[in-house]
Amino acid sequence: MPLVNHSQQELHVKVVYYGPGLGGKTTNLEYIHAQSDPGRRGKLISLVTESERTLFFDLLPLQLGKLRDYTVRLHLCTVPGQIAHDETRRLVLRHVDGVVFVVDSQKGREEANAESIKNLSENLKRQGDDPDRLPLVVQYNKRDLDNLHDPEHLKMLLGVPDEVIQVEASALEGWGVFETLKQITKSILKLIGNPELLPAGRSPSILPGSRASMYRAAESGELPALNISMPKAPRVPGELSSEFGIPKDVLEDE
Repeated sequence: MPLVNHSQQELHVKVVYYGPGLGGKTTNLEYIHAQSDPGRRGKLISLVTESERTLFFDLLPLQLGKLRDYTVRLHLCTVPGQIAHDETRRLVLRHVDGVVFVVDSQKGREEANAESIKNLSENLKRQGDDPDRLPLVVQYNKRDLDNLHDPEHLKMLLGVPDEVIQVEASALEGWGVFETLKQITKSILKLIGNPELLPAGRSPSILPGSRASMYRAAESGELPALNISMPKAPRVPGELSSEFGIPKDVLEDE
């Protein structure tokens, strides 16, 4: 549901980072904010508890440039991971255009990941969105740590379909963070197409395809034993673009 302003030729896109508490959602946004051109970024708003968990949300208006003469403004938000803050998660999720689901790759976090996927599906349905038709990127985070599950096994456990884009990352070290942003942005803009053809205000998303298996796996409560470890992924340098204030390949094809 992108927000289109034809008179000012602006396209506002909202991306929500979803996932279990302490999974790295806030760290993703903090890295993006720190590595972005100060002249092209908005203020990063972060409200945390004493345990440093996100309490409300982070908002990062990031200007990306133009799409068919329309200025694209990307708004990045996170949701609190704790179940106790579900009402806040639903508020942040309103009018979302794409979701980055941040998976905690550490062993012992299987139930938290599955519960968060189930919660995402439920909250999208509550607000009238189809979880199977919303642009989605799954990020396997914390790949810099030890005692991790293999991404392929996490994919099986969480029921992530092959067509869903998946990225390995370390939000703490920064690699994979901008690749994740690149992929979700490309998916959303591909869906939007020509903004001139969209009605003013918000437009419904119509992305085809089904991800029902991902949500069914989370709802089943079946968590098979995992004993496959994954070596550290290579670090990717964060080359910045002077034009957009983000890595220059964010919107380029592979």
